[in-house]
Amino acid sequence: MLSQFKLFDLARPAIFALDSETGHKLAIKALKAIPIGTSLSRRSESSGLGVTVAGLDFPNPVGVAAGFDKDAEVPDALLALGFGFTEVGSITPRPQAGNPKPRLFRLTEDQAVINRMGFNNAGAAAALERLKARQARGGIVGINIGANKDSEDRIADYAEMARVMTPYASYLAVNVSSPNTPGLRALQDEGALSALIDGVIAARAEAGGKAMPPIFLKVAPDLEPQDVDAISRIALDKGLGALIVSNTTISREGLTSRYASEMGGLSGKPLRMLALQRLRDFRKATGGELPLIGVGGIANAEHAWERIRAGASLIQLYSAMVYHGPSLGAQIVQGLQRIMDREGISSIAEAVGSE
Repeated sequence: MLSQFKLFDLARPAIFALDSETGHKLAIKALKAIPIGTSLSRRSESSGLGVTVAGLDFPNPVGVAAGFDKDAEVPDALLALGFGFTEVGSITPRPQAGNPKPRLFRLTEDQAVINRMGFNNAGAAAALERLKARQARGGIVGINIGANKDSEDRIADYAEMARVMTPYASYLAVNVSSPNTPGLRALQDEGALSALIDGVIAARAEAGGKAMPPIFLKVAPDLEPQDVDAISRIALDKGLGALIVSNTTISREGLTSRYASEMGGLSGKPLRMLALQRLRDFRKATGGELPLIGVGGIANAEHAWERIRAGASLIQLYSAMVYHGPSLGAQIVQGLQRIMDREGISSIAEAVGSE
């Protein structure tokens, strides 16, 4: 199957000739055509790449970040490509169109992306139908939950999403860090965040049954030291499963593209060092007692290794796939195996936080 990925190099000029959002829709359509059989990620389970986080056994530490598969259309295709896990969403209770177009921009010179999508998705009901249909296939599929833009009670929206998604989620990811929904990042404030997490935990319990997926919290990179300390304290006190560090940034430092002044969240190569530093900050603030998932600017195995040594038990990709294609996950997994052999390390867990 990997040889098929070379088609991306041939198709890239045609894809880049399209506007970014159309190109993304084409990518989702292409992934739907992938035969769903044995996941390539399962082949790495015995190679030392397996990681256990929050009671979940990940076959390898490389996952797809939320935002790529907003409506849970292709989770099994992504797992089949060799990713150890994938995170669908963000999904909101009701469908919403998101922000006006254009709202997604390739900053090719900077190997970056700016988006101001605004939680565009088809809503919980549509995603649930797909998640129910694929439930028996297994694999780790996290569900990233959000609130509708026009909601009068955003905490209630998160609770509702936790309630309906709990039976179908390997984990629930609470997204309070997108810069594209006005006021959403205010939910990272200590009081609001504590109330929000309490609501999600209660709703998960109300869902009943044996399903009690761990709760992960996705945070912004644009945080002050006191914010990092407060979020870490809440995450530990509430028994969260992990922190996802980090979402996109509102910073624009060092960009050269003509799209540099566009509003929205910046991801890709320019986010790498900021996201790495924020991961280190959370590692220090949590004392290594809470698993961390590193996201932002990871484009190769050395970047992934850097994030793992800084404290990430898992890593996620999105923007780098825009420039390097769908084989990137499998390439990074293979690269991590070579690095482990080079370093004489038999498991990823040995390397986490080792810097």
